[in-house]
Amino acid sequence: MKIRLTQSYVNSIKTPDKPYWITDAGCQNLRLYVGKARKVWYVGYRNNSNIYKNHKLGTTRELLTVALAREAADDFIYKLKKGESPQKKKASKKLTLRTFMDDIYAPERLISNPKAGQLTLNMIRSVFADRFYDKFIDELDIKDFNSWRNDRISSGVKRVTINKNVIAIRAALNWGITNGYFEQNPVQNMKLLKETDAETKVRYLSNEERIRLFSALDDREKRIREGRKNHNEWLAERDLPTRPEIGDMFADHVKPMVIVSLYSGIRKGTLLSLLWEDIDFFTGILTLRGEIMKSGDLVRVPVNSIVANTFSAWKKQSAKTSQGDLIFPSPVTGKTLKDVKKAWHTVLKEAKIENFRWHDMRHDFASQLVMKGVDLNTVRELMGHKNITTTQIYAHLAPEHKLKAVELLAETAGYDIIPCHRVAASEMNPNL
Repeated sequence: MKIRLTQSYVNSIKTPDKPYWITDAGCQNLRLYVGKARKVWYVGYRNNSNIYKNHKLGTTRELLTVALAREAADDFIYKLKKGESPQKKKASKKLTLRTFMDDIYAPERLISNPKAGQLTLNMIRSVFADRFYDKFIDELDIKDFNSWRNDRISSGVKRVTINKNVIAIRAALNWGITNGYFEQNPVQNMKLLKETDAETKVRYLSNEERIRLFSALDDREKRIREGRKNHNEWLAERDLPTRPEIGDMFADHVKPMVIVSLYSGIRKGTLLSLLWEDIDFFTGILTLRGEIMKSGDLVRVPVNSIVANTFSAWKKQSAKTSQGDLIFPSPVTGKTLKDVKKAWHTVLKEAKIENFRWHDMRHDFASQLVMKGVDLNTVRELMGHKNITTTQIYAHLAPEHKLKAVELLAETAGYDIIPCHRVAASEMNPNL
């Protein structure tokens, strides 16, 4: 947002639900970051590598007026044009983790990657705020974090989750050291836990569960149609206006959302933000825009005939299908759908499927590909993973694929080493 800031306007700004930026139209490069804890003045500039940076001038408590903030911004730009390098902030022994995270690190993180940055900041806040945010960073010790980690383990939190927490806070504090806010990172030498529970998070459907899932979805659709029919008959008997007929293919949004999730592997948040312009029916390519992706990167993935036909059928019975319209809007508000928890849990209960989250449909997608012999790098690209390490959790699902690979050596040996038959365990060990 860009407006000409006045002192009365700055004073009137209330604490927001989400942090945001205001650019001052009255002073070149002056920006105001409105956070949940404080309002902070910054000046934007480009460094010698033409990379856009933000330099903190001070909070609204330190620079009490808009005039003072503009003067500080002008002075900074003047010195920059003279060739003076931006001064690093001096280390402060009175800097709490809360002040650093909310007023210093958050604005920078949100600039580089707004969506992923917000998710990371929310995670750090939810995990560390109560225990560490009001402590001075220079007084924190690795023992404090070891104690925190032990408590997390005792409460049943998975090791893979704890490691993600440590990596996130470590990166934030390392950024603080690099930019001169403090000198030591209390978790720098904290070793990550061995992720013995990582493999347990790969949950996918068995063939029997898949059949029961779609049977439960069909039963749900049948109930919705019968309910609408009975209700309309009741209304007609009383000469009241009846409700519209339900589409021929789907009773509502739940079944098409499940189909797309199972056979495309996209995340729920991305699915709920899809627009009709994102699907190209001619090429069969689904564009996942950066602003709706966890990574912040634009990804284009092909969709199979099941997903394409689902989108096509759903479009025919949707009220709004312009390019900028949501594919799965809320049937109540017409805006972004928040969740489908109640319907999803009901379907799972009727299908007698346990320990299966909506996100597990993403795991199911990747698992099915691997078990059908698709190489991990292709799976990585389809899943939108930045590196192959993330995709490696599915590697154990392809034993037959690996067996075929090593069997190639036997097929190309050129001569018989031993009779070509699979040796039984009893032949290898006579004692069995």
